[in-house]
Amino acid sequence: MERANTIVGAPSQDSVFRRLLIALLLRFGVQGQTAVIIVPYLWLLIFFLTPFLIVFKISFSEIRIAIPPYAPLFEYLEGVQLTINLKLETYQQLLEDGLYWKSYVSSLRIATLSTVFTLLIGYPIAYGMARAPKDRQLMLVMMIILPFWTSFLIRVYAWIGILKNEGFLNHFLLWIGVIDEPLHLLHSDLAVYIGIVYSYLPFMVLPLYASLEKMDHSLLEAAADLGCHPLKAFWKITFPLSLPAVTAGCFLVFIPAVGEFVIPDLLGGSSTLMIGKTLWSIIETGRWLRRSRSFCLCCLSCQLSCSSVIRSARWKNRGRQLICAQK
Repeated sequence: MERANTIVGAPSQDSVFRRLLIALLLRFGVQGQTAVIIVPYLWLLIFFLTPFLIVFKISFSEIRIAIPPYAPLFEYLEGVQLTINLKLETYQQLLEDGLYWKSYVSSLRIATLSTVFTLLIGYPIAYGMARAPKDRQLMLVMMIILPFWTSFLIRVYAWIGILKNEGFLNHFLLWIGVIDEPLHLLHSDLAVYIGIVYSYLPFMVLPLYASLEKMDHSLLEAAADLGCHPLKAFWKITFPLSLPAVTAGCFLVFIPAVGEFVIPDLLGGSSTLMIGKTLWSIIETGRWLRRSRSFCLCCLSCQLSCSSVIRSARWKNRGRQLICAQK
C-alpha cells in the first residue's frame, strides 16, 4: 500500500522534462511569449534548416565512390595546409539544362492558377457555411473534413476512374447528349488542375470559414440601413475583413501545390512539367547527388518568395493601420 502511494505521488517523466525545459529557458532569460515562440523556431532549425544546409553543402562537393559518396569541402593536406574543394560545375549544368527552370516555371504557373480556382470555389462555400444556421454549421464542417478520412492516394485514383475515356463523367455527358464522343480529360493539364483544386480545397475553406464565422454581421446591417448595396457592402466590409484568411488559405494551397508529385504523375500527361516529377526522375535514375542543388534552389527560392510576399503584406497592413490611426 505504501509502495502504491509512492508510485502515485511520484512525478511523471513528462512533468520532470517540462520542469527541466522551463528551468533551462529561464536560465537563459527566455520567458513569457518568447518561450512560446522559440519552440517552433527550434523545430524548424533542427528538422528543416539543418538538413537543408547539409544538402546545400553536398551540392558543392565532389562525387566519390565511397561512404559517404562525396568529398569533404575542407581538407588538410599533410595536416597543415587547409584546402577548400568547391565544385560549381553542377550549378552550371543546372543553368544550361532548360528542363529544370521550365519545370519550376510550369510548377509556379499551375500552382498559381490552382490557387486562384481554389479561392474562387472555396470562398462561396465558406461564406455559405458561415451564414448557415448554427445547428447546421458543424455538419457542413464535417462534410469538408470528411475526405481526409480517406487516403490521399485513393482519392487521386478515384479521379482516374472519373476522368478517363470510359469513366463516369464521359458516360454521363454522353447520356445527356452534351457530347457525341468521349472527351480526353485524363493525362492533361486540366486533370492536374482538377486534382489539385479538389485535394486542397479544404485548406482554403477552413481558414475562410473560421474568419467569416467570427465576423460581426451588425456591420452589414448598418451598411444596409445606410443604403449600401449588398454587393458593395461585401467588397467594402466582408472581403477586407477576410483578407488575412484569404492570404493564409492561398499560402496553404500554393506552397504544397508547387512541389506536388502524386497528382501530376497520376493525372497529368507526358507534357505536364512540374518540379516534383522532374526531381523524382533524378532520384529514380540515381543522380540525386549531382542534382542536389535543384532541391536547394527550389526550396530556397520558394522560401524567399513566400517570405517577401508575407513581409510586403505585413508592411501594407501596418501602413493601413497607421493611416487609419492618423485619420
